[in-house]
Amino acid sequence: MDTDKRLLLSPEDRVRLEGWVADRNTPQKLVWRARIVLMWADASSLASIVRTRGKTKKTAYRWRDRYLEQGVDGLARDATRPGRKKPLSAEVIARVVEMTLREKPPAATQWSARSLAKAVGLSHTSVQRIWVAHGLKPHLTKTFKLSNDKQFVEKVTDVVGLYLDPPDRALVFSVDEKSQIQALDRTQPGLPMKKGRAGTMTHDYKRHGTTTLFAALDVATGRVIGECMKRHRHQEWLKFLRLIDRSTPKGFDLHLIADNYATHKHPAVKAWLAKHPRFHMHFTPTSASWLNQVERFFGLITGDRIRCGVFKSVAELEGAIQDYLDHHNADPKPFVWTKSATDILEKVARGRQALESQH
Repeated sequence: MDTDKRLLLSPEDRVRLEGWVADRNTPQKLVWRARIVLMWADASSLASIVRTRGKTKKTAYRWRDRYLEQGVDGLARDATRPGRKKPLSAEVIARVVEMTLREKPPAATQWSARSLAKAVGLSHTSVQRIWVAHGLKPHLTKTFKLSNDKQFVEKVTDVVGLYLDPPDRALVFSVDEKSQIQALDRTQPGLPMKKGRAGTMTHDYKRHGTTTLFAALDVATGRVIGECMKRHRHQEWLKFLRLIDRSTPKGFDLHLIADNYATHKHPAVKAWLAKHPRFHMHFTPTSASWLNQVERFFGLITGDRIRCGVFKSVAELEGAIQDYLDHHNADPKPFVWTKSATDILEKVARGRQALESQH
């Protein structure tokens, strides 16, 4: 900018600028621009313009020069600004997607937005937008396991059939044990939750022993028969079967869905079942605990009552579990199974096909 430029106003321009200042409807940005030019024309010093108008030296010079170049009309227009950045080309986007899916960064298992941005020469926000648009989440990994049970089809068909079309005059129970539930006490008292702050608990803990919850979920009603025991051997399993026998109407067959834990198939258990013909065992495939509805109940009791609990003894833990069972059974709600065996088998087949195509 030229600090030596002189500014001479024509009478017409002075009248127009003074009119802007006097008119209460003039936008304020035009008012202070007009006042800056008028002060330059009145030979005011730069310091006085900056002080009285509350603007910077750069701003005072800018509007003086704008008037000298474009006249009064130039004061009424804002200078054009550069437009938004050019959008990323399809080639660049394809490169980011391809690197995310096919390549690994050095010394890491997956890309972060910043590491990939550095590799391709973009901003990390551009990489994040590309990931969002293509549904890519490199930081997330889902676990899975396909069952290799040779009787997978038969077992899935059998168990799902019990869920969707149970036999007449029969009760269907999903049974299992949640073993090694720890009675954990914290090493220091935590702080309660309050507005703007989460509750706290120490990361370390004291162990006071363990218990095992045996549970039988009535698939039709959602009611749970449960009992805590110290161990989970076949002796405890037999004790739990006797509890189920006592807790159910005698005129009904009992279909029990269980996993392949050796305790469930112990010779003593088989001998007891042979003497109680109303019991019918149905086993889920190996590596298919998701097929057993009681596992969902175990997830609920863990999240609602156990994980964040503080227990100073096993007895206190077992009391909390029993309280949860009583509260649940006061208003039970069954889980609703919706997938047919055909849907499940088709999805598993697609999963196997996808795995085989990768290896």
